[in-house]
Amino acid sequence: MVYEFDWVKFMTCHHSCPINRFLHMIRYSLVLMALAVTSALSGVTIDVPAVSGDATLALRQAVDSANRAGGDVTIRLERADYHLSRNSAATRPYHISNTASAEENPDPTKHIGLWLRGLSNVTIDGCGATLVTHGEMTTFVVDSCSDVTLKNLTVTSADPSVPELTVVGRDSVSVTMRVTPPSQFEITPDGRFQFVGHGWTLSDEAIAQVFYPDRNVTLRCESPLRGHDSACRISDSEVMLRFNRAPDVKPGEVYQLRHGVRNEVCGFINRSRDVRLENINFQFMGNFGIVGQYSENLTYDSIRCMPDPSSGRTNAGFADFVQMSGCRGMIRIANSHFEGAQDDPINIHGTHLQIVDSDNVGGMTVKFMHPQTFGFSPFEPGDSIVIVDRHTLQAVDCAKVTHLARIDDYSFRIVADGLRIPAGELIGHAVENITWTPQVEITGNYFARTPTRGILITTRGKSLIAGNTFFRIPMASVLVSDDARSWYESGPVRDLTIRDNRFVECASPAIVVKPETSCDVTEPVHSGIVVVGNSFVNMESPAVSISGAADVDVRDNRYQRTDAWR
Repeated sequence: MVYEFDWVKFMTCHHSCPINRFLHMIRYSLVLMALAVTSALSGVTIDVPAVSGDATLALRQAVDSANRAGGDVTIRLERADYHLSRNSAATRPYHISNTASAEENPDPTKHIGLWLRGLSNVTIDGCGATLVTHGEMTTFVVDSCSDVTLKNLTVTSADPSVPELTVVGRDSVSVTMRVTPPSQFEITPDGRFQFVGHGWTLSDEAIAQVFYPDRNVTLRCESPLRGHDSACRISDSEVMLRFNRAPDVKPGEVYQLRHGVRNEVCGFINRSRDVRLENINFQFMGNFGIVGQYSENLTYDSIRCMPDPSSGRTNAGFADFVQMSGCRGMIRIANSHFEGAQDDPINIHGTHLQIVDSDNVGGMTVKFMHPQTFGFSPFEPGDSIVIVDRHTLQAVDCAKVTHLARIDDYSFRIVADGLRIPAGELIGHAVENITWTPQVEITGNYFARTPTRGILITTRGKSLIAGNTFFRIPMASVLVSDDARSWYESGPVRDLTIRDNRFVECASPAIVVKPETSCDVTEPVHSGIVVVGNSFVNMESPAVSISGAADVDVRDNRYQRTDAWR
């Protein structure tokens, strides 16, 4: 059954004729009743035609229709632009791992363009549509859903919160720069330069990285705006910045700038299962990437996190591209392209909490320790946990959670069954939820143009990193860490195979296994690591560095020398 909601007609009625609007809504309600009866048998398709102007409410209405219809529902868009506005977005507070501290962002409210909550068996088929965000906002949320697919879409921004500047010329006291569209700028009343977006501005305080076009490499650097005395608009796209002494920049260099607060994310998959993202172009992801949090069986197939090659932009993301925190089941990332991040393209991990109090009946108070991760429930009754020595990262006890009570955004009181360690000896240790640890497959992907690492992975589940290409990654292309004293990202690897990957002109070593233990610790943290059949092109030895691990098999890897890679 196909139903097309005539949003344009509805809005026209709303403004001009209350009677017609009322009749249209009656007709719509009758159709929804029919959908509810037939959808379980035949499935429902809801067509959302292109909308002139702000499409946020039209898409929300389509999701509401899917919720009422039940059964298998496909929301189908047209090959057109659908504009999403922060001003008309749904709002909901969400605490999201690895984003912003309460000091950085006191209000965790997210401004959500496409909000799927409590839905099952729903597909959003973009059919080539483009979602264009306006203002800092969260493009989509999948919350408490099952069997959800998003596919055949492009996601971009009318005002990307990582604007770019290309150096056109320089002398001893001035720099001329060209602003890359679609970013806009203004000269303030006191004569200074700043970028202007929908509800935000950015100037000297920006965090920066520089892109070298001849090498397709980005590195973090000082902002070229910092310290400028005045600015003069040369044209709609060019500006001259004046300094006491001009920074050491060179024509052709491209500077990407941002503020440091991850107050929104591109996508958030929360407490959901069997979610699939397929054939999606993420041309800009602000102000973070896609976060999967306490979700199960997530698939990313043929996604392209990279700027539109025809746009002139070189950056596609404010920070990480894909962050999986406390998930389980299978995380599968395949046949995808990651190019132009401002941080790690993929990071898969759990979270260590610290025990700050305990009693003699299995009760303990645990606390989030990193300021950018807090507020969400880290356990459920029935979850298995391990107690971890924060310095050695060795498991010293295990138990099952029987009761959980929230104290505040940072602390929880849990009761655990089966603890053997005396209560007084628990304080200071860390605790990891091992029920929520995924298996992982990362295969057939391409990684380039990031200033940090390629893949971070810490999970007990069986994991495979195979058939990927890493191009000029300036830090470890694959990093296996585990820590309970800094980022508090858990936990140990137990079965990881890294095979048949191609590392091209990357930093050496490209594969690093290094748990963050005290310097005098000798016990292995990780185990079951196989590194086999990989190619290291135009790189120095050693390509592999492994410490703090047992049962390691490194063999049949190749060093190759070629002409300059392009």
